[in-house]
Amino acid sequence: MGMHTPADWLEAARAGTDGAALHQLARSPYVFVRQALAANPATVPGTLLELTGTRDSPWNDNKLLLLLAEPPRADRAVLRGVLDAVAAMLAEGERPYAAVLALADRPELTAAEVRRLGSLQGASARLRNGLERRLAFRTPP
Repeated sequence: MGMHTPADWLEAARAGTDGAALHQLARSPYVFVRQALAANPATVPGTLLELTGTRDSPWNDNKLLLLLAEPPRADRAVLRGVLDAVAAMLAEGERPYAAVLALADRPELTAAEVRRLGSLQGASARLRNGLERRLAFRTPP
């Protein structure tokens, strides 16, 4: 792949369309490359799922999980991976609130699956209220 600089990695993650090449980039040491992969519409669900298990710092992890929770190509397996990752972060006292709220909008997950995030140790009253509002506006399956 001829990656010589971090900018090369980033450009490949942003502009790449080859699923196999993008999958190789998921193992990049650079968090901004993983975030670019999550935002790239050509990244396949299997690669997105792999990204749910990567960690860097609370700030970067929150951003990555939000990016993974939003795209239409994220299937149920990817969303379950995000759900598990945000549950672990909440239990550790982190605040992946934007990803939690994005998951509430996803019909691939049941309301009960998402609602349980509000009962975890790191969930604030404000998050629980936002979660309930988002779930109330869901269209029934």
